[in-house]
Amino acid sequence: MDSGLPAEPVIEPATSDRNRWLGRGMTANHTYILLMQWTDEGIVLGARRHGETSVILELMTAMRGRHLGLVRGGTGTRLRGILQPGNSLRATWRARLDDHLGNYAIESINLRAASFLNAAHAVHGVTHLAALCRLLAEREPHAGVHDALETILDALDDPATVAPMIAQFELVFLAELGFGLDLATCAATGATDDLVYVSPRSGRAVSRAAGEAYRDKLMRLPDFLRAEQATASAADVADAFALTGFFLERHAFSPRGLPLPDARARFISAVLVHNVNC
Repeated sequence: MDSGLPAEPVIEPATSDRNRWLGRGMTANHTYILLMQWTDEGIVLGARRHGETSVILELMTAMRGRHLGLVRGGTGTRLRGILQPGNSLRATWRARLDDHLGNYAIESINLRAASFLNAAHAVHGVTHLAALCRLLAEREPHAGVHDALETILDALDDPATVAPMIAQFELVFLAELGFGLDLATCAATGATDDLVYVSPRSGRAVSRAAGEAYRDKLMRLPDFLRAEQATASAADVADAFALTGFFLERHAFSPRGLPLPDARARFISAVLVHNVNC
């Protein structure tokens, strides 16, 4: 994987007389075109059919954020399984200009998506995570989002493990969008201990002592959203998703005229049923 963000120019023989580029020392018998090119690792968010045999592939890349490109032959049996949401690929992107859609050449790294098909929570989870990533502007680097997705997807087969991880991811994702919650200190007293509530108005934590009189108007703050080592019960997971869902709807989806994804509700329902039955 390359580390620089700008695409590197690559010189290749031209296939037509359009966009001819004559370099220094070249003759008219040697016509070349200047291509932009980079190689990066990415997670498949989705693919939609384009024409009879191609697809437009949407990746969450490590260094270039959410990025689209054309995969020729993407509807064929050889590539269909590789282009499933949740798989990790190495992709080389080429285009004549940096703002063009461009073409992807891909190779597989981790084809984990096949293991999701027998687990409803996993299918809904991947769909929800992709919907979140589509809130990010195209071609803006979000290396932390890519790395977090890799970790979550590798654990997606275990509902009890992955449910708290996705709730934590939603919390971090809010910060990535510029709407992070302040859970470090109490909004009323500045205390750092016994923070058990969040104000829906300010998005700041509130201590038990300061918030007890207003508990019906505050949202519960599960310990695992603040402390990585804290365990999460089914009630904690439900409270965490209620909290992150409230702020995602307010700051991310409603301003775009969108509802919270149905896949999110289905994922939460599936993992809570699993946690209660375990």
